[in-house]
Amino acid sequence: MALVATPAAVGDPSVASKQAEAQSVLNQVQQLDSSLERAVEAYNLATVKLNRIRADLKANHSQLKIAKRSLKQAQTTLSARLVSLYTSDGESDSLEVLLGASSLDDLVNRFNTANRISAQDSRVLGQVVHFNQEVKAREVRLKHANAEAAALVQERASAKSSIEGQLSSRRALLSSIRGQIAQLQAQEAARQAQLRRELAARVAVQQQQGPAEALSSTVAPVATGSIGPAPPPTHSSVVAIAEHYLGTPYVWGGASPSGFDCSGLVMYVFAQVGVSLPHSSYAQYGMGSPVSRDQLQPGDLVFFDGLGHVGIYVGGGSFIHAPHTGDVVKISPMTGWYASTFVGARRL
Repeated sequence: MALVATPAAVGDPSVASKQAEAQSVLNQVQQLDSSLERAVEAYNLATVKLNRIRADLKANHSQLKIAKRSLKQAQTTLSARLVSLYTSDGESDSLEVLLGASSLDDLVNRFNTANRISAQDSRVLGQVVHFNQEVKAREVRLKHANAEAAALVQERASAKSSIEGQLSSRRALLSSIRGQIAQLQAQEAARQAQLRRELAARVAVQQQQGPAEALSSTVAPVATGSIGPAPPPTHSSVVAIAEHYLGTPYVWGGASPSGFDCSGLVMYVFAQVGVSLPHSSYAQYGMGSPVSRDQLQPGDLVFFDGLGHVGIYVGGGSFIHAPHTGDVVKISPMTGWYASTFVGARRL
């Protein structure tokens, strides 16, 4: 939350005291916002994992049904074979091995040590063993997946409770300096207008230049870290798409024009150019290729605060993002708190 209390009137200690108090409250709110954003993205990551596990569970349930049906068919075939052996006089060796077993495991052991079983019996028994093992393995996987899903549900519930508690604290803090808020909001609105003008000017220049000129005009002359692959052509439209949502309110868990959280905005914007991303800043950091700060290009993802926050770089040292609850999608310079908590960038 990049808000700063206005300077106190000269020679008025009561005003200075009030504004110092307001700044102290704003500092507390900023700390809460950072904590909230990490909690929101932890919730989002748990949701991504839970959705993946639920998809795996669905697929595993389907495969388990198939394996059980196959096992039943193989067992039926084996039973028929046992009846055939029992009523036949010519295959007593196979009958001795098969009927002498006390369990399926014992049958497998007898099968492995016997050298008298026919190829037909070997094939029938092999099918029973294979499908029986598959059923057991899938049941174990389902049990573990169900346990993991239950743990993730609890993790999300805890994160949600933490978020709601911190939101309540945030509202209480801000209500104590309600008189300062309007002036701070006016300052931020003026700052956003200037940043938007600067971005529009950069985009206009880049549109007039060729691709090679635009690239050379925005990249530092010497690289000190990961360069990453050249940005794909779609990246030029990513920034323009993101601009459409400036002013959209922050909504935790949001991923639509009615409201975004930080990773929800990134996911939604990139989906418009055919790039699928998970709804989690932590998971998004694992996508694409790393790129150093001095090689950033418009459309790169920039990460902050221990991966608890993400935005889209727009050039000129600024990025578009959904900052935190109570705020809107906006442009911010990568200075101050963002510079001090910068983690890294990725090029998709």
